[in-house]
Amino acid sequence: MKLRRVCAKSNLHADSTYLFLMSHLVARFRAVLRVGTFLIGTLFGPGLAVFASDVPSNPEWIPSTEESIVIDGVVDEAAWDHAWSTELPVEVRPGENTPAPVRTQVLVTYSKTELYIAFRAFDDDPEAIRAHLSDRDQAWNDDWVGVVLDTFNDERRNYLLVVNPLGVQMDKIEAWPDGGAVWDGIWHSAAEIFDWGWSAEMKIPFSTLRFQRSDGPQTWGFDAIRGYPRSVFHQLGAFPRDRNNNCYLCQSIKIEGFEGVSPGKNLEIVPTLTAARYEERSSFPEGAVDLEDDDVQLGITARWGLTPNLTLAGTINPDFSQVEADARQLDINQTFALFFPEKRPFFMEGADFFETNLNVVYTRMMHDPAWGLKLTGKEGVNTIGAYVVEDDVTNLIIPGSQSSDVTSLDRSNTSTVLRYKRDIDDRFTLGALVTDRQGGDYYNRVAGVDGDFRLSDTDRIFAQFLVSDTRYSADVAEEFDQPDAAFDDWAVDLLYSHETRTWSFWGFFRDVGEGFRADLGFMPKVDFRHSEVGANYNWIGEEGDWYSQMVLIGMVNYVEDQAGHLLRNEAAVRFNYEGPLQSHAFVRPSRVREAFADQIFDLEEIFLHICLKPDRHSHAWINIIDGDRIDYTNVQAGERLNIDAGFWYRFGSHFRIEPHFTFENMDVDEARLYEARIGQLEASWQFNARAFVRAIVQHVEYDFNTALYSDDRDPEFEHLFTQLLFSYKVNPQTVFFLGYSDNSQGNQDYPLTQSDRTIFAKVGYAWVF
Repeated sequence: MKLRRVCAKSNLHADSTYLFLMSHLVARFRAVLRVGTFLIGTLFGPGLAVFASDVPSNPEWIPSTEESIVIDGVVDEAAWDHAWSTELPVEVRPGENTPAPVRTQVLVTYSKTELYIAFRAFDDDPEAIRAHLSDRDQAWNDDWVGVVLDTFNDERRNYLLVVNPLGVQMDKIEAWPDGGAVWDGIWHSAAEIFDWGWSAEMKIPFSTLRFQRSDGPQTWGFDAIRGYPRSVFHQLGAFPRDRNNNCYLCQSIKIEGFEGVSPGKNLEIVPTLTAARYEERSSFPEGAVDLEDDDVQLGITARWGLTPNLTLAGTINPDFSQVEADARQLDINQTFALFFPEKRPFFMEGADFFETNLNVVYTRMMHDPAWGLKLTGKEGVNTIGAYVVEDDVTNLIIPGSQSSDVTSLDRSNTSTVLRYKRDIDDRFTLGALVTDRQGGDYYNRVAGVDGDFRLSDTDRIFAQFLVSDTRYSADVAEEFDQPDAAFDDWAVDLLYSHETRTWSFWGFFRDVGEGFRADLGFMPKVDFRHSEVGANYNWIGEEGDWYSQMVLIGMVNYVEDQAGHLLRNEAAVRFNYEGPLQSHAFVRPSRVREAFADQIFDLEEIFLHICLKPDRHSHAWINIIDGDRIDYTNVQAGERLNIDAGFWYRFGSHFRIEPHFTFENMDVDEARLYEARIGQLEASWQFNARAFVRAIVQHVEYDFNTALYSDDRDPEFEHLFTQLLFSYKVNPQTVFFLGYSDNSQGNQDYPLTQSDRTIFAKVGYAWVF
């Protein structure tokens, strides 16, 4: 891994920097409030009334405690005797509110500064408990218990905190119905296995959570869940779930209490020290490997809870490197840019605030930030999110209707994102979004409104409307044949869904103009209108059946460009199966008529997926795609076979291996066009819940029949990437990483030859006040 270089602004004192950033952010946020208020008022009129969410008349009272609780997983302190207690009486998946196969007890209490939760997970066969040491957020295949906290009681968003029988933590933020984001909160947990089952304890500082600003009692939405994986994965819950109701949090238990709780000073300061030595072969492939960069960087990130529900975060000279290596994706015969998920902590926190159906906020477009400032929170029915980042590199996706280009400019830019949402009653949410990116003579601005309308327990509409205004620099406009003056356009997205226990259907429409640009997002395709309808039917198995769930899905779509010319017309059927050995599979045949480069191709394809977890130590899967495919480089029809397979196996509680292999070939009338192979082997040893060492090897090999290609390319390409990493995490912010990575390349003229190598280290420590 090569750490990204970042430079502090040496001509600014830290205090003046923060004052500048804060004034910049406040000015821009006032602007989005004005725009959002105007657009919402214009579109929906002044007659909308705002109602508070219905609060049940009998919420469960949570008692407080002043007694100490030691987080050791044993659940033997006297404070637990006076805690609120409930059980998990039902199985909610795959069973439909059937009696739980095992008993689970949940205990909840709190002090002035922490929330305490304990579980007793009884098990008639403790030897069958699935428990492995793993890195944080990687224990979902084990037994686990967790808590769902809707701290604003808005029935839209919740914290999920989970722990496995060895104390490994997992957490995330869920935004319903289908959103959410990775979240790494600082909290404490422990668990122990006994001859009757296992137990777990959690201590969650109120400084970790965002919650209502109130001097009196608060009402929260609450659920407790348990994952019980055996031949079938059973999920247990604290209340029956109505599958004819598309709002999960509306059905949650309401708990009341927390009067006078405080997040304390709610200040977190995290200094980081990163060091990297990067060496590169000066003249490839014969030259020597010489020092290219030797760098040590000191950065600092601070997070301040202005109120219990509003957080300001700032960073100067940040470490925006990522330790996780991106999974290699097949990039042969692809016409659009590939998507890689965000893994950098600064951007992951609160990412769900900025999610919309149109992906106009994709933080990996910000490549090499020098500083950043973020404001997120919720005040009553109002949700706000904003950040400003100074980026030393400008990455661009140049979109089109049939393909996209990418480029990276060695020019700085200032990127701003502003988000506002307002809850209307307990069923509707209206929002406004503004993004702005500018540097030199280049700028891109996007603004618009969106809405989530829950019309009934089974019917929902999502709508979004955006406009953009863009001006490229002269060199970009010339190189990529873009307008040499400012241009603008719009995009609209509409989705209607009807969901019941056994069947559902949907209708979808998206219209994106030729001149629409969202340069801070991931929208590589423009100049199209996409219409789609679909439906599915569910069969829910009962105990003893050969299946736990089956789903039959059918859909048809039609995509055309803004001139009305066909781009793609697809009809597909998909059959899903879930059954014993935690198996699931699907088969998806499809027929497609696709236009490319003024030609129309009729294509047929079948997609098969099989996955199973035969025991507590293993998991295997395979995906096979076979059928017709366009050769986009030479504009001709071909036949493609793609196989993607892998498995992981755990040797005891500490050691894990995961091989993964992708194979693809394509034939045209004349002969084999290309063959591609990507292999990856990952092996890790987990010392405990905090520390591991991991090795990754990725090997890529492409063979091309150059006689059949119209462009100039090498007949062979080979790439090898290796990484060795030691990781120690006290919590998500107090970390130590030490690692080595290198890259090697080869082709028909020379064998695999090392091109570069990096040694890197990072230390971060979180001071929480």
